Amino acid sequence: MGIGVCFLLLALVLCHGLTVTTAYKGDKQWRTERERAEEEEPEEQAGRRRTEDMFLMPRSRPVMRTDAGEMRVVRSLRGRIIDKPLHIGFITMEPQSLLIPQYLDSSLILFVRTGEARVGCIYKDEMVERRLKIGDVYHIPAGSTFYILNPGEGQRLHIICSIDPSESMNLDTFQSFFVGGGTNPASVLAGFSPETLSSAFNVSVSRLKGFLSRQQDGPIVHVTPSHAPSIWTRLSQLQEEDRLKHVKRMVQGEVEQEKEWSWWNLFGMFSGNGGKIFKDKAPDSYNIYKRSPDFRNAYGWSVAVDGSVYKPLKDSGTGIYLVNLTAGSMMAPHVNPRATEYGIVLRGTGRIQIVFPNGSLAMDTKVREGDVFCVPRYFAFCQLASRSSPFEFFGFTTSSLENRPQFLAGANSLLHALSTPELAAAFGVTEERLRRFINAQNEAVILPSASAAPPDDEDVKKAVKNLGNDMIMGFD
Repeated sequence: MGIGVCFLLLALVLCHGLTVTTAYKGDKQWRTERERAEEEEPEEQAGRRRTEDMFLMPRSRPVMRTDAGEMRVVRSLRGRIIDKPLHIGFITMEPQSLLIPQYLDSSLILFVRTGEARVGCIYKDEMVERRLKIGDVYHIPAGSTFYILNPGEGQRLHIICSIDPSESMNLDTFQSFFVGGGTNPASVLAGFSPETLSSAFNVSVSRLKGFLSRQQDGPIVHVTPSHAPSIWTRLSQLQEEDRLKHVKRMVQGEVEQEKEWSWWNLFGMFSGNGGKIFKDKAPDSYNIYKRSPDFRNAYGWSVAVDGSVYKPLKDSGTGIYLVNLTAGSMMAPHVNPRATEYGIVLRGTGRIQIVFPNGSLAMDTKVREGDVFCVPRYFAFCQLASRSSPFEFFGFTTSSLENRPQFLAGANSLLHALSTPELAAAFGVTEERLRRFINAQNEAVILPSASAAPPDDEDVKKAVKNLGNDMIMGFD
């Protein structure tokens, strides 16, 4: 028996070892491709990837998702070099759908990428609604109740938004407080006791419970006639005055045959009448595509909107911009002295190059549609379009003042203003050679491709490299 027990124990030990080994291999098998690549890549490449992660923002993650739409968010980079973190949101809504009424602990700036939207918002205790189309920008302050409706019958709505967490509770990317709701999501009203709400609304507890338990489709819901056939159709056909009277009678329980209504039907009826059913004192939207470019040449154009142009941006402390580069062109190396820049690639592919203060390359990465990048204030950078297609990107800046970027190359570069004996001495060249070098480029702001650019001056390139290596300024 003793020998049998020994064999049994030995078998158990071997099985345990096999199990552990199998589990370990299984764990290795299910590692992501990126994790395996990170382990196998040389240390130099790994270091470059870590620095790129400082500026190329991570992939978006869903924060709301239903069969009627979703909202995804890219979290802001954090650190001492980021003067103001902004999260970037992507909202997609199916035709005839509604992002239900809520307020956030963060302010939003909406930019309509495709489709049309109706945005309702509380402004100075009044309900206002705006009809937004492609290119429109609209500001929603933190704490202001709003909803977004896609009234279209055949087109999805795509919105890009900045999310400013400066007033947030720091619980997550942002916190939603749903005014409308039911079991999914729960309305903030649901937290009060039934007796309290019964008294507050002057309705019976049974009616109250029925009202607060109907909605269970999530934060983005369908509002098509098939979901609310009778009230949707009839209310949308009423005149404004009759419509409001009818709603009041319904709320007071005077319309017995229409007790079975859900709260979002009320918002569906406001999709008509040009969005002017409410008192309207709020700021309007602003269309960035209708603004004349601040700069344009044969290689592209750019436009920036600040608080002096669109007042809600001044209130939010945020600016917006849009750049379109032709295939092969580049936005000249420049510096933003007032703001951190967040960019979202709208169309095409290109490269983003960012430079550390010590003159070393921080990032040189290819980007494509949907990628989000961040350039800290004071950092030199440039954007380059691929040779195969135009490169268009939209973004937000962390200041609503005029940015006035300082260009480091091109016909309008700050080197022209600094064309002095001191600058020539700094580069270790004669004044004549300095003038020839900085005057070789006749274009400004947006420059032609490298194939059309003038040849490099190798002596000056070496001087610039040596100068950069001597100026560490706090970076290893």
